[in-house]
Amino acid sequence: MVYGATGHTGRFVVAELRRRGIATIVSGRNAPALEAMGAEDGALLVRPAAVDDPDALDRALAGAAAVVNCAGPFAVTAGPVVAAALRAGIPYVDVAAEIEANAAMFADRTEAARAAGVPVVPAMAFYGGLGDLLVTAAMEEWEKADEVEVAYGLSSWHPTPGTREAGAVSHERRAGRRVRFTGGALDYHEDPVVRREWDFPAPLGRRTVVADFTMADVVTVPSHFAVPEVRTHMSLEAAGDLAGEDTPAPAPVDELGRSDQTFVVDVRVRAGGVERRASAHGRDIYAVTAPLVVEAVERVLSGRIRTTGVASAGTIFDAPDFLRALVPYVTVELEG
Repeated sequence: MVYGATGHTGRFVVAELRRRGIATIVSGRNAPALEAMGAEDGALLVRPAAVDDPDALDRALAGAAAVVNCAGPFAVTAGPVVAAALRAGIPYVDVAAEIEANAAMFADRTEAARAAGVPVVPAMAFYGGLGDLLVTAAMEEWEKADEVEVAYGLSSWHPTPGTREAGAVSHERRAGRRVRFTGGALDYHEDPVVRREWDFPAPLGRRTVVADFTMADVVTVPSHFAVPEVRTHMSLEAAGDLAGEDTPAPAPVDELGRSDQTFVVDVRVRAGGVERRASAHGRDIYAVTAPLVVEAVERVLSGRIRTTGVASAGTIFDAPDFLRALVPYVTVELEG
């Protein structure tokens, strides 16, 4: 079942599920949009459910093998939807990029998910999931590191309405402060914005980035590695797009509905003076979330997992093998 199926990312996820021949229930708060989606594809089961209606969520999940939550803001939806999944005894996966929502998932649901023996995988998306897989692959046998950096080189960032709404919720929860992961913990601060230069691998090259533009990797990576410093950075162009009130939503330019945006994710892990790197590049951060999350669902349902309970992508999956499975959506380069 895909909750938030009619949203921008939700539609990509539903299309990827159908492409792989996986029977799909579509759900969410917008009943007319769901009915229209069902009219376009008669194989879809349409089950509207408000996030604040537990009984409706239970009915929507009846007979489902797993649930993917694509409905932001996840500060509002993640709790009720994962609770419904746990009541049904089925795996839960979401695409949350909200730092506080992901942190709350680990803090509040770990015990219940472990007791139920149910996999719960938050942030299984471009932000949080892909970075965590790259970090895990780069770490190899290391269980700890001195520092992890994840730099996002986006050619542009045309945010969806859902991204803007989630960002507004996060901004309000932080009272306008910025956040970083330092000293082994999340640190909310009002330090000035810093720019620096970052040498991305081809095809991007050297770019100016906004340092400590913090994304969900500061939750996923420390959840399973002992790393006191996890820093994420964003290309200046993309940060400017996101901040711009007039930046339009992403526009499709191909038959798959993808935008013309490209990305490079560059990971560096350091321990004892040794640095290891991993990178990935591809197209459209929203579209690429679909193969990430659907690959996760297939692996969970086929038993190709390393643990149950609340776990990041790098914890629950074989990271190098998972990354190889993303071809041709993502091109991955691992040192060594």
